[in-house]
Amino acid sequence: MAADTKSRMIGAAIGLLQRHGLAAMSFTEVLAESGAARGAIYHHFPGGKQQLALEAARQNAADIRGHLHELPDRTPREVVEAFLGNVRPVVEASARGGGCAVAAVTIDGGAAIADQGSLLAVAAEGFAGWVGELTGKLTHAGLSEPRAADLATLMVVTLEGAHVLCRAAGSVAPFDRAAAAVLSTVPDPD
Repeated sequence: MAADTKSRMIGAAIGLLQRHGLAAMSFTEVLAESGAARGAIYHHFPGGKQQLALEAARQNAADIRGHLHELPDRTPREVVEAFLGNVRPVVEASARGGGCAVAAVTIDGGAAIADQGSLLAVAAEGFAGWVGELTGKLTHAGLSEPRAADLATLMVVTLEGAHVLCRAAGSVAPFDRAAAAVLSTVPDPD
């Protein structure tokens, strides 16, 4: 039961980070969305908001890496097309006001966050894991490791940039343009 409560709280925090960012994420909202009792806050997160944000970003990064692991990898184009297809609904949510929970912890969390460095480290680790997973897929699909790493980085940068541009535009059009550009860079296997 306790693990379930903690998991629900982390899930609620992920959603709140995606919708509101770190500074606006509050324990009141986490409790309301998770159905947890007020006493659960410091039982599960004695480090307060910072600990909850760290665990939420870490969990979200791991979840996304798991999705990336499932991408097909027969050809580089297949990897890129599957990635773009899988992230499009996430970017569509950004056009309606969503965002990335991992990226959200890279932005100043205000006075409630004592150590921004630990949040940045979790985000960097998460993004590096995504790039690593995509690099492995692209290498398996026939690209050299350096070319695969460059393309994987471009894919993650495209996703993260699309969150911002699509949210600002209220449209998925910036992502569609970037996706077409990314696809145009997919090299033939080495």
